[in-house]
Amino acid sequence: MTEQHSDQPRSLVTGGAGFIGSHVARHCLALGHRVVVLDDLSGGFADQAPAGAELVTGSVTDHQLVGRLFASHRFDYVYHLAAYAAEGLSHFIRRFNYTVNLTGTVNLVNEAVRWGTKCFVFTSSIAVYGKGEPPMREDQAPRPEDPYGVSKFAAELDLAAAHEMFGLPFIIFRPHNVYGEHQNLGDPYRNVLGIFMNQIMSGKPLSIFGDGEQTRAFSHIDDVAPHIARSVQFPAAYNEVFNIGADQPYTVNELARVIAREFGAEASIRHLPARNEVYSAYASHEKAARVLGASATVGLSEGVKRMAAWARVAGSRKGKPFGNIEISRNLPPSWAAMIDQAPHAAPELPAGPISAPATA
Repeated sequence: MTEQHSDQPRSLVTGGAGFIGSHVARHCLALGHRVVVLDDLSGGFADQAPAGAELVTGSVTDHQLVGRLFASHRFDYVYHLAAYAAEGLSHFIRRFNYTVNLTGTVNLVNEAVRWGTKCFVFTSSIAVYGKGEPPMREDQAPRPEDPYGVSKFAAELDLAAAHEMFGLPFIIFRPHNVYGEHQNLGDPYRNVLGIFMNQIMSGKPLSIFGDGEQTRAFSHIDDVAPHIARSVQFPAAYNEVFNIGADQPYTVNELARVIAREFGAEASIRHLPARNEVYSAYASHEKAARVLGASATVGLSEGVKRMAAWARVAGSRKGKPFGNIEISRNLPPSWAAMIDQAPHAAPELPAGPISAPATA
């Protein structure tokens, strides 16, 4: 820490070598922040942490490491994007899910309280709404349907309790189905756009659970990350919750056709048995527009074009099955087959992607 930089805001971005986190870290740097990225690189990549940020390899589940970072840097702002954001898989990895997504968050909240952090910016998820009637609004009562959504809502409640008890300011974002450059193309459980692009580039059919008529508002990263980064500049945003992302819902079948067209390929689709998931999920963003001036400007076709250009350079990747399934009952057959083919089980915590949520 040098004296000439003492007036710069000091920010911690967890998951900053992953998808959303790497973009948020880049925008924080552009705002003049000194940025420390904490990422265990199991879902992110070191070369995605933006130039100018200090990369610390480690997990938010390591409370001693988290404590040392706060003691050393005394962060003004915390942008917490590290999570294992596989909603469907979370039913079968409950202990892992809660350890990373909830206990990891609590480790950060504890230190933010101890060191007087000015604002804790938390990336939650539209998953907290569960099967609520779309478009989801911030004043709807959350009813999460899966352990991932439960962990995110529990973390929201913990932040509210920390604010009430200790005065810790917070801003909560609930993004949804975010896609774009830096998304992990090799993750076989989440990030449907990445899965589709990886399958097309590998010459495989596009796999869709159920009939493909489930709807989502797919959100390009450029309509999400900049608003998260600059939210701390808006006093009216403090201690508030915001939906953030695109407004227009599309079916998964429509998405498959858009992606196939961008790659000049036929939309060859392999329908898999339906899984337990929310069928229709999209949100209202009136509050984010009013308070933050946020609006969705990147349409699906344009966003897919941008991501596809990056994906062609990044290339297809071989997905790594999650080896430590805790409950195998009712596991979708395609996932069970991947695990059966895995030569070794994945190591215990803190392994497993701990970078930004992509289907959040």
